[in-house]
Formats: sequence, C-alpha cells, structure tokens
Amino acid sequence: MADPKTLLIPDRRGNNRVDSLRNIVRDPRVALVFLIPGIGTLLRVNGRAVLSTDPDPALRESFAMGERRDKLPASVIVVTVDAAYIQCPKALMRSKLWNSATQIPSSAVPSMGEMLEAITNGAVDCQAFDAAAPKRLEETMY
Repeated sequence: MADPKTLLIPDRRGNNRVDSLRNIVRDPRVALVFLIPGIGTLLRVNGRAVLSTDPDPALRESFAMGERRDKLPASVIVVTVDAAYIQCPKALMRSKLWNSATQIPSSAVPSMGEMLEAITNGAVDCQAFDAAAPKRLEETMY
C-alpha cells in the first residue's frame, strides 16, 4: 500500500499541462484542492511534488487504462503531503455548483465546434467537429 503521506497523480493523455509540469520542476511546492461532485466539502493539500518518468515502468503501469490496459501515463506526479485541511465550504455552497436547478443547459452555450469555427474564421467545420467528438473522445481518452 502507498504511503498515506504520498499522492500519485498520473499525467494522462490530454492533461499534458507542460506549464504545470515546468512549474513543478522549477518550484516543487504544490497546493491541490479536491472536489467531489455533489459533496460540499473541499480538501486542500499542500506538499512537494516531483515528476517521475522512471525507466522502470512499474509506477506508470500501476495506472494502466484502456481495454487492454496498454495506455500508460507519460509521467506520474509524486506529491509528498506536508499538510491536509478541510477547506471552508462557504464559497462552494454559495456558488450552488452542485444544485441542478441553477445549472444551465449545454444548449445555452456554444459547442466546442462552434467556438473553434468562430476563432478560426471558419477553418474548422463546427458540425463535422461536433459530430466526430464522441468517437474522438472514446479513442483518445487514455
């Protein structure tokens, strides 16, 4: 079992936030906030992180996904926890984030394809992009 003072976060395909990874290399101090849908409590974790791209694939293999469990994260962020706090939930509660009565329908905002078509001045066909989105997501999830 993993050390309870260590968090392991796989860098899955699609994350690839190189700026965040670069920040960890430059300054290993991290602060994380965990939200659980429907729960009004926040968990805040402060610690120090390192990136692991260990040539021994055991760590990355522990996060294998996909039907054949062949999709490995590019790296794993290893966080040593210095402190963990239950964060005051007042702002989250005021936002009514989990209240379905305050949520707007997806039709009230432009689709990803519509946004891409607008910012590319029509270079992206919004209907084709949106129609292909479910299959693309399924194929590239991990």
